[in-house]
Amino acid sequence: MDDYGLPLVEQLWAAVSPGSVAVPVEVTGTGGNLPSRFAVEDAAVACVAVALRGAAALHESRGGQALALGADRNQVAAAVRSEHYFRWVDRPVDAAFAPLSRFWRAAGGWVRTHGNYPWHKAALLRALDCADDAGAVAAAVARLPAGDVEDRVVAAGGVAAAVRSVAQWRDHPQGQAVASEPLVGRERLGDAVPRNRAAEGLPASGVRVLDLTRVIAGPVGTRFLGALGADVLRLDPPRLPDLVPGAPADTLLAKRSAPVDLTSPAGVAALHRLLDGADVVVCGYRPGALDHFGLVPEDLADRHPGLVAVYLSAWGRAGPWARRRGFDSIVQAAAGIAVGESADDVTPGALPCQLLDHGTGYLAAAAALDGLRCQAERGGTQVRHVSLAGTAGWLTSIGPPPARATATAQPSGPARWMVTLPAGDGPVTVVSPPGRLGSRQLGWPGGPARYLTDWPRWM
Repeated sequence: MDDYGLPLVEQLWAAVSPGSVAVPVEVTGTGGNLPSRFAVEDAAVACVAVALRGAAALHESRGGQALALGADRNQVAAAVRSEHYFRWVDRPVDAAFAPLSRFWRAAGGWVRTHGNYPWHKAALLRALDCADDAGAVAAAVARLPAGDVEDRVVAAGGVAAAVRSVAQWRDHPQGQAVASEPLVGRERLGDAVPRNRAAEGLPASGVRVLDLTRVIAGPVGTRFLGALGADVLRLDPPRLPDLVPGAPADTLLAKRSAPVDLTSPAGVAALHRLLDGADVVVCGYRPGALDHFGLVPEDLADRHPGLVAVYLSAWGRAGPWARRRGFDSIVQAAAGIAVGESADDVTPGALPCQLLDHGTGYLAAAAALDGLRCQAERGGTQVRHVSLAGTAGWLTSIGPPPARATATAQPSGPARWMVTLPAGDGPVTVVSPPGRLGSRQLGWPGGPARYLTDWPRWM
């Protein structure tokens, strides 16, 4: 990797696994597929590199041989846009934003809303007291300051953020709270005995991962663990589906997908039976949403000692927005990225990929792998925290991309990295997982799950 990219990898590795030995990662490829005013491509490569490092460190701690690691810039660029390249029976699967998920001009500013889920769309319309029509929403927003729109929509249970500059976000109470937190929060709770396992096959072979995540960030992290050999089981509430029931999806690669209704005692009991057999649990719901099901760190350490628990949030662990809903696009708007990506210095812009989602997903995978290594060496219940806002703060702090990334790189596109896999009644075409372990290029263990069609049990 060039002199610019290497420090980013070291920054992230110091956050994921401070004081541990760093395995070199050979980075190849010309890149140039993610043009941005921010160092998006180098940040994406760094996030993938630390996940590969986490895998290699875990493998060696289990007695496996040292692994040479590699990542290709062009493949990483395709991987962090994987949802756009996913095809089922040669048909694209819609990864676009809903009509009401967009920027709106407010009185004296801009605001970004999210209405992809029906319940968030309903909250938005309720907050603005308007019809389900883009023109009506535009008129309602235009009459209000952006901060007022943000407050009203959030109070109604929806998702919105006023567009702020980086400086404004750093002065905001939530921006300050995020800045005070480590990029990867690390805790050890209790005195659970180490769970030792000999190296066999891929670095995460034999690891059971309970996936309680939705949208992109968490599913990206857990599917990468699946590509590294883990048995990943995703649970979703059947009454609030995230995807089309019965359909495959990019975020269901390398895992199984089962329904569990946590509103019923039987569903909660099933959850804890699965936790009894799990090595890792990844929680990607809004902070607090799963607390009363026994998923706070202290409860897990007491009831399921020795787990590795990874928590993903939008806005971090503390501050006035800590329990607020958020998505990649919303965090981009609030944290100054939309202003930084403006093409005309007036209209907000967006990153060329949902880097906050994908980057945080790979950080979550790296944190889980490091947690497994630490648990095996020192015991306890290992807890890790990452957030989209934390990743946004890191991205905006590292400066613009180097001149070579925009002046000399020749985009290559995703074709080289696409693979076709079986998916029941038709094949899917997907981006292969980024990274090389030794002489082995990572691959998916099979086709993606069909949403909510598996049994909630371990293999």
